[in-house]
Amino acid sequence: MIGRRIGWKALGVVCRSLAATLTAGIGIRKAVELAANKSHDSVARRALGEVSEAIAQGNEVSEAMRAQGRAFPELLVEMVALGEHTGALPEILKRLGEHYENNIRLRRTFLGMIAWPCIQLVLAILVVGGVIYILGWIAESRGGEPLDIFGLGLIGTRGALTWYALTFGSLFGLIGGYLLVSRSLSGKMFLDPVLMRVPVVGKCMRAFALARFSWAFSLTQQTGMPIERCLQVSLRATRNGSFIAGTRSICRAVAAGDELHEAFAASGLFPGEFLEMVYVGETSGTIPETLARLSPHLEEDARRTLAMLAAMLAWGVWLAVAAFIIFLIFSVVFWYLGMLNQAMGGR
Repeated sequence: MIGRRIGWKALGVVCRSLAATLTAGIGIRKAVELAANKSHDSVARRALGEVSEAIAQGNEVSEAMRAQGRAFPELLVEMVALGEHTGALPEILKRLGEHYENNIRLRRTFLGMIAWPCIQLVLAILVVGGVIYILGWIAESRGGEPLDIFGLGLIGTRGALTWYALTFGSLFGLIGGYLLVSRSLSGKMFLDPVLMRVPVVGKCMRAFALARFSWAFSLTQQTGMPIERCLQVSLRATRNGSFIAGTRSICRAVAAGDELHEAFAASGLFPGEFLEMVYVGETSGTIPETLARLSPHLEEDARRTLAMLAAMLAWGVWLAVAAFIIFLIFSVVFWYLGMLNQAMGGR
């Protein structure tokens, strides 16, 4: 069993490769072996190698993937199982490959937009620490009183190290804490509802969740999966703790006889426009087709909200840098005025 998760880039390559070889009529075990040889990811090669061995022993592909622990995402395993039972495995794998590649593009876009502001913030922190060190070194070399122009009580080497520990430690602590908490399902179900209440962040998270849900639900519905299982898989595919936490109540409402749009509305997770689309799909009996057509528009909306979020974070970082610079200027000015007052008082 593989403990590590295969990355999105490797999953995209694997899904594309499997889709192409299966479409060409190659057997599933040989297709898995070819995908393993084509992948440059060590975790993917090892996991696919064990999947190939399990297939040779008579296991289904989905069972062999599930036996690899966290290596393959649950959405991939579920969709492969559906493809095996419906004969649509190549098409499903092709759609999955597009899904993972789209996730990579969105992540690169976001990181590219906030990279320069983050570099500026790091440089500002380094400059302040450097000034603290240099002023302490000057005072020590001349045998004078160390200068604390920032008024933080941080002087010399120890002060600079303390400054770096406080600033970088806080940043890494926040980022590391979020990544640690969000790795577990229970952590996401606790953290995501909180983040969903933040104006721009919540809108971005909801847009991505709706796009992923629409894509997964349209695909699962087309394969003939029972409605409750479709909902479970699709809500989990959102990777949003709020939507995953609402799975039980939505499935319970549908099992009790509620229409889909009613169950979605009762959860409070879906916006009115989306509910109207689901209602139209229900009344016409074309929910899979409706959501399939809606999914690209939701993905475009998710990209726009991502750009808004990145711009907000960029402005936040720039404001922090500006605050650093302003604080530095005023600290130097007040220190200089204090020195003048002392000089004038000594006359």
